[in-house]
Amino acid sequence: MFDAIKRGFHRLFGRDKEFYATIHSMLGLTPDNIDLYKLALIHRSASVSLPDGNTANNERLEFLGDAVLEAIVSDYLFIEYPEQTEGFLTQMRSRIVSRATMDDIASRIGIDRHIVARFSGTYSHKHLSGNALEALIGAIYLDKGYDFANRFVINNLLRRYVDLSDITNTETDFKSRLIEWCQKSKRSIHFNTTADAESTVQQPKFLSKIIIDGIELGHGCGSSKKEAEQKAAWAVTQIVSNDEVGDYFMDTVDMSLEKYKAVHGKIN
Repeated sequence: MFDAIKRGFHRLFGRDKEFYATIHSMLGLTPDNIDLYKLALIHRSASVSLPDGNTANNERLEFLGDAVLEAIVSDYLFIEYPEQTEGFLTQMRSRIVSRATMDDIASRIGIDRHIVARFSGTYSHKHLSGNALEALIGAIYLDKGYDFANRFVINNLLRRYVDLSDITNTETDFKSRLIEWCQKSKRSIHFNTTADAESTVQQPKFLSKIIIDGIELGHGCGSSKKEAEQKAAWAVTQIVSNDEVGDYFMDTVDMSLEKYKAVHGKIN
């Protein structure tokens, strides 16, 4: 009881009263351990030096929050779609926890206005808000427990900001779709993804090439291997997404290669 009174005093009159109000305004909850929420909003570029020589930022909380979020969304979808297959649930979860969805929710909540960061031109700003949202979910889990975090994510995030019917009808996993098409068409597919020569730890850049039946067909670049491969897959799916068009396209390519080989011999 005394701890509750003490927390109430600090919330109303302590030096952190404005931060308490900010968290309550954004998330609709009152922290018990306010320091976790402060840490969740500290980007790596503004890392705090600790007495033991280590640095503190929101990356560890982001890692934890990402895992907690996946577990909650998996449970939520399992209940919402009792008749659907594992493949459907996996795709839906992937779309809900995607960078784009997390960035959008974080922006609508207003998290971007409260992130502590110091950019010098060497750090990537991409997904800054979405990463902070995941860190806050990690903070809520440590502060309030899994059951509270579960209710918070479902009631305050998913039901408010995620339209399941819209996500169901929106295709975003182009890589899986392309692999599925290749399997159905009995064609081999290979993603050749490498770091760009100018890639750095702070500003990563990857290039991806898609090779189907030995033929290089699509290219994509992004700040992660996943993003680069999805962009490359998107380029190819614009051609092969329709089975008849895709089969005709690949058959035409195959015939062209055969004619080339007949005239010029083996392709190097």
